[in-house]
Amino acid sequence: MKDSITIKKEIVKYEHGLLVADEDQIVTEFPLTIILNKEEFATVVCTPAEVDELVIGFLASEGVIMSRDEVLHLNIDLDKGFAYVDLQAQITTSQQYYTKRVISSCCGKSRQFYFVNDAKTAKTSTSKLTLSPKQCFFLMNEMQQSSSVFKDTGGVHNAALCSVTEMLVNRTDIGRHNALDKIYGHCLINKVPVRDKIIVFSGRISSEVLLKAAKIGVGIVLSKSAPTDLAIKMAEDLNITAVGFIRGNSLNVYSHPERIVNK
Repeated sequence: MKDSITIKKEIVKYEHGLLVADEDQIVTEFPLTIILNKEEFATVVCTPAEVDELVIGFLASEGVIMSRDEVLHLNIDLDKGFAYVDLQAQITTSQQYYTKRVISSCCGKSRQFYFVNDAKTAKTSTSKLTLSPKQCFFLMNEMQQSSSVFKDTGGVHNAALCSVTEMLVNRTDIGRHNALDKIYGHCLINKVPVRDKIIVFSGRISSEVLLKAAKIGVGIVLSKSAPTDLAIKMAEDLNITAVGFIRGNSLNVYSHPERIVNK
């Protein structure tokens, strides 16, 4: 049964000019196949923790569901690597729907999305939240210090849902998208309001990561790494403040800087 997110592995280590026997902690990589209304929907390669949150968050991110209430039954079999999901309604699962690239118009601007479901589920933020640079540094440090799996393995991404003053939820996964889907799933399962929340993230802010944050519904994304140009364009359009390179006592604000203020 896949009930551990790390394993111990005997290795040979080279250090100080010597090759010696040693032991290392290795993060678990686990394929999970989602069976939706008795049909195979997708296989997600993930870290086998908070799997219920991952499945709910993934389905919401894909535009399959809007709330946890739409799921009648969720049964996870980690021994075999399957998640069985029964929904209240039948859905369209055609390949064209989930892979067709579209450009949709909103508020006089042209929004370019990868897929139809992105255009359907990405939310324009209405958050009035503001943060000081010191609060950005504090939240980033809180997320990094809380990740024991990263300290043990160095092989995972971390994402956290935070308020202005504290980290509320921290999730870890080998896939950066999975970590965000776990956050999303947690919010849906527990009906957590997100308009006044912040996403803190360990990896770069790609356009896909920015879209995940928009689907969750937050207005501020903090990262210790860099954004891409498309992510910045999407952040500007979706009214999201993207902050990158939060390291030491410096940071860069790439979009909607009005939310980052000295207090």
